[in-house]
Amino acid sequence: MTFVVGLTGGIGSGKSAVAAAFEARGAPVVDADAIAHELSTPGQPGHEAVVAAFGPAVLAPDGTLDRARLRERAFADDAFRARLEAALHPSIRAEIARRVAAWRAPYGILVVPLLLERGGVASLVDRVLVVDAPEDEQVRRVVLRSGLDPAQVRAIMATQLPRAARLARADDVLDNSGPHEAIGPAVAILDASYRALATARRDTRP
Repeated sequence: MTFVVGLTGGIGSGKSAVAAAFEARGAPVVDADAIAHELSTPGQPGHEAVVAAFGPAVLAPDGTLDRARLRERAFADDAFRARLEAALHPSIRAEIARRVAAWRAPYGILVVPLLLERGGVASLVDRVLVVDAPEDEQVRRVVLRSGLDPAQVRAIMATQLPRAARLARADDVLDNSGPHEAIGPAVAILDASYRALATARRDTRP
């Protein structure tokens, strides 16, 4: 079985850029957010589960889920967020497990923003990589890319583990506080480490 690295980090830390750098080095990547988006389109099990849980009021006029409204309510109401996750997560977890099981590379990257907060797929992960950046830099990046105001970004951050707690649970940390060009060399070092770990585990198995 492929060695699985769970990649996580706070919003705006640069998880997608780091995952892309691993993919460029030949590591397969599964992104939980991308799967969630796929499975919540019309006709998919996540979409059906959310409509069954909340009714047609959660739909936009074109029949897709009103993602902005769902996101706003989820961040404002813990009970609503729990119901939404209960509707979506079973199909997401099953699809993640299916894709990871199909890997044939020495190791692969499983990107889960809330890996440490929710733990739903933690059993699939052999090692946790945290992508880290200072909180002010996280806010700056998200404001630039999404147009959210800083208060909204910090509200999202408040639903995630504090930075110190996330770092304390990491097996590896990639410091992404610097320029984009620094990601490649940092990933190259981790890539070599993960290939060695995968080989060592394979060689010790009967």
